[in-house]
Amino acid sequence: MNIQIFGTKKCNDTKKAERFFKERGIKFQFIDMKEKGMSKGEFNSVASVNGGLINMVDWEGKDQDTLALIKYIADEDKLEKVLENQHVIKTPIVRNGKQATIGYQPEVWKEWK
Repeated sequence: MNIQIFGTKKCNDTKKAERFFKERGIKFQFIDMKEKGMSKGEFNSVASVNGGLINMVDWEGKDQDTLALIKYIADEDKLEKVLENQHVIKTPIVRNGKQATIGYQPEVWKEWK
């Protein structure tokens, strides 16, 4: 397995995801979205297996001004705005090759080989 965990150091679900893989002795790479973030290709790859951009955004997040802007701008501009404001993306995002989950989903990770 080639696990990548995208999240932030303060996110409790990200910490739980890291603990899940540590407890099972599975190596993973942590990518701090405050420092590095996701590339457009990584984002599109995860979005494509999780129902698109709309499912990637945390609509309940703190930055309601940015969320409102994303909600109401033209569809072709949404991706760029989300990539510019990655703090609105739900975390953790856990990738294993072409497979990916959004949020804490240990029941899915247990099935990964």
